[in-house]
Amino acid sequence: MRLRRGIAISVVAGGGAVTTLLVGLVTNAVSDESRWPGWLGWLREHAWLSFVVLGVTMAGLTALLAGLSEARPPAPSGRPEDAADPPEAALVLRSLPRDTAAFTDRATELELLMGSVRAAQERGEGLPVHMIDGMPGAGKTTFAVHAGHLLSERFPDGQLFVNLNGHTPGRSPVQAGEALASLLAAVGVPTQRIPVGDDVGAVTEARAALWRSRLADKKALLILDNAASYRQLQPLLPGGSGCLVLVTSRKRLVADEEVVMSVDALPPEHAIDLFVRLSRRPTDTLDGDVVHELVRLCGCLPLGVSLLAARLRHHPSWTAADLQERLVAARDRLGELRAGEHAVTATFDLSYRDLAPARRLFFRQLGFFPGTDLDAHVAAALAGVPVAAARRHLEGLYDNHLIDEHPGSRYRLHDLLRDYARGLAAEGESMDHVQAVQRVCAYYLDALAVANEKIARSGAVVPPAPDDASSVDSPSLESRAEALSWLETERANILACVRRANGLALYGLVVRLAAAMAPFLRQAGPWDQAVGLHRTAAEAARRTGDQRARGDALAELGVVRRFMASYPQAIEALNDAVTAYEAVDERSGKADALNQLGIVWYLTADNEDAARAQTEALALYRELGHRLGEANALADLGMTYRQLSRFDAAVEAQSQALAIYRELRDRYGEANSLRDLGVVHCLMGAYDLAARHHQEAWDIYRDLDDRVHQAYALNELGMVQRLTGDIEGARAAHSQALTHFTELGERFGRANTIRHLGIVHRMSGSAAEAIRLLEESLDTYRELGSRGGEAASLSELGVARGIIGEHDGAIEDFRRGVEILRGLGDRCGEAEVLNHWGTLLLTSGEPTSARRHFDHALTLARDIHCPLEEARALEGIGRCDWTVGGPGRGVDSLRSAVTIYRRLGVSSTVDDIERLLVSWSG
Repeated sequence: MRLRRGIAISVVAGGGAVTTLLVGLVTNAVSDESRWPGWLGWLREHAWLSFVVLGVTMAGLTALLAGLSEARPPAPSGRPEDAADPPEAALVLRSLPRDTAAFTDRATELELLMGSVRAAQERGEGLPVHMIDGMPGAGKTTFAVHAGHLLSERFPDGQLFVNLNGHTPGRSPVQAGEALASLLAAVGVPTQRIPVGDDVGAVTEARAALWRSRLADKKALLILDNAASYRQLQPLLPGGSGCLVLVTSRKRLVADEEVVMSVDALPPEHAIDLFVRLSRRPTDTLDGDVVHELVRLCGCLPLGVSLLAARLRHHPSWTAADLQERLVAARDRLGELRAGEHAVTATFDLSYRDLAPARRLFFRQLGFFPGTDLDAHVAAALAGVPVAAARRHLEGLYDNHLIDEHPGSRYRLHDLLRDYARGLAAEGESMDHVQAVQRVCAYYLDALAVANEKIARSGAVVPPAPDDASSVDSPSLESRAEALSWLETERANILACVRRANGLALYGLVVRLAAAMAPFLRQAGPWDQAVGLHRTAAEAARRTGDQRARGDALAELGVVRRFMASYPQAIEALNDAVTAYEAVDERSGKADALNQLGIVWYLTADNEDAARAQTEALALYRELGHRLGEANALADLGMTYRQLSRFDAAVEAQSQALAIYRELRDRYGEANSLRDLGVVHCLMGAYDLAARHHQEAWDIYRDLDDRVHQAYALNELGMVQRLTGDIEGARAAHSQALTHFTELGERFGRANTIRHLGIVHRMSGSAAEAIRLLEESLDTYRELGSRGGEAASLSELGVARGIIGEHDGAIEDFRRGVEILRGLGDRCGEAEVLNHWGTLLLTSGEPTSARRHFDHALTLARDIHCPLEEARALEGIGRCDWTVGGPGRGVDSLRSAVTIYRRLGVSSTVDDIERLLVSWSG
């Protein structure tokens, strides 16, 4: 559905009118399910693209930099489209795995680590990175987690744990950019504000910069587990001196200013102590020599010792000698063994052969899982058993130390155990792995159908569940929040399943999983991840000859490219989608693709093509009886008409869209259409109606707890109050909006608000403060690349500089502002600046030159039916004629201006002109 963007970007002089294009762009409603999240993230850092393109080719913009925040929310590149961009949470997280009772001694290593941290903190020095290396199974992760729990009070801002999969069987090491995206989301950065793009290096740098800024003044602990290389982890290192980073790796990763620690196999006495404790046998019942030999046989590695002790604990009738005999037999069967992976493999085999046949099969199936961690539902799908049975098996494997338990009732195989399970299953010689992947993909398709029902907006079509979904045990997702939490938790696993399915040539599953993930990825992002998914799906559909599926994948690719402001690529993908749909006479998909094309052309100021695409899409939607699509096309057509200064047509189209949104009970669609209508009515001078629409929109945003759009609505209300003479009411509204935007980190909205406040200060007589605020907003607009915002700030700066006598500076500001606005095709904004310029020339004693500016402004204002600028131009012409020709000249123009001002309700200006007319008649 459409999320209408009614962001009224104010303007200049006496309250200033809104630049038509700027308003159009910032208020753009994104059609389809995830449009608003997409806009929220996109506009916060990329709103400028909307303004650059009126006559300028857009290309090459991909990475959203550190302040990335969208002017709508999500569309998933963050979050569901009906969810507001949440305020960034404070960094107080507790994501460490639970500490283990099996931890044994390591007193020397712990003292080295604890002493290093204490010394650095007491001296006020930056904390060095601590590199913890060691062989597989030596307990590196256990040591790091145990130390993390002991140090947690020293790092009150949070403790974070990331598995980098450096040596995980069947998984590629996590790329630094992907890890950064997870970390940023974990510390509360809305997903849509996480930088994305095609340049992996640039995106990683941007994410790293945002990550460092988030931790700059924090005291947090970060455990980077299972690192493959220093290059992989370097971008993840915080820049501040108050954060502690613990890195575990099988490799010796050495760099400057770091503390390197090795966690080796346990000393024999400590290994024996661990074995005795975990076996729960009295010491005097164990043969010391036999126990010594047992721990020696598994290399004194904690993982192997734990498994051996668990075997003995679960077999009360066994003696230590019995266990030794079985271990030796396993070693002989498995061949040559040595310290490290192979040494501990014998203990795996011993534990595995001790399982019941059904549990052995279950364990082997876990080795086929493409993802990392799983819950009982996923395990049940993998093994083809009921969820209750899967829970029993998981608990049994945990009791037998063959699987690790993680927070949230999730489980994970140790890297070595995963490799062992896959070896047992003989994946390359059997179809079992294909069937397991098919089962888990079918489960995810069913679960995604459930989740999509919760996150989709009213009337949106969601990908259906598989035909055999009734045989799948789906998770219980009762609310939108639960659905979003589940989607975020399973995101990496589902994408891993897509990759595995593609590798197995299960192309139908690839296409369906990509389609099922599309609604979430539109809203939650990151969008570069979505681009890769939809490219894979399009190629999979091509291989199967499914043109409709290929069209769907290309259309999704086009939508995501639009969110990323990669307009040429978006147009290419959407045109290809239209062609694919036409090949199979798929009219619904074609309508959606045309609607999306219309939006892209609108953003690039190709208004004729935009109107054509939306009109064609509207006709198709009406033929199909697709009410939501009809509303979206109408709303987008209305924005295109407004950009063409066809205000009456814009009101008609937007009003029809509003009626349908209300019919569908789509609150976001309703609110955004109300805001769009408010913007148009403000441009038309219908201030009472504009204020009513903005207030209604604000009320809905408040009910939806959408603080971002509440702030935009407040700015729009403040602009109307300023135009109608309520300066203090405007100040209060803009100040409240500024608080929201500052708390949310929404830089574009904050720049707009500061500019509005600059106008208020100028109208209140504080020209110096107005200049300070306007220069701040100008700097932000330029940093964000917002040409429309830059022009509006320059126009207001010209007015303020003129007030304090900086004539040349003011003229230069006006000149540059007009140049930008003409390039953008913004005639309303140009008329406004010309009126300001004329006023400055008139007060500077240049009435003839001033009149030329007012004449030009009058022509523009009448051409686009902008009454406020028409009245200002008439007033300026009347005053120029009065000045040149003496009292009595220009009276007709002044009276015409009064008539329009009265109709608009601009009473203060009317009073001023009438005093002048009275002085003449009297």
